[in-house]
Amino acid sequence: MPRCERCGNEYDKTFDITCHGATHTFDCFECAIAEVAPECAKCGVKIIGHGLEASGQFFCCRNCAETVGVKGLQDRV
Repeated sequence: MPRCERCGNEYDKTFDITCHGATHTFDCFECAIAEVAPECAKCGVKIIGHGLEASGQFFCCRNCAETVGVKGLQDRV
């Protein structure tokens, strides 16, 4: 039976996510988010929506980007 790579749970309904050339197996979205979602470079929150990116850094919102000096980004609507 497949096993979640984050929590180790054996579950017959696991799913795979391929990210950056590597395939990961999870038993729930909670484990998948904790393992592969990017973190905001300012506040550290896991970004599960669109987020923003500048110079290889990810941000959860324009406010976080601006507080570290990144200008000109707009939140996606």
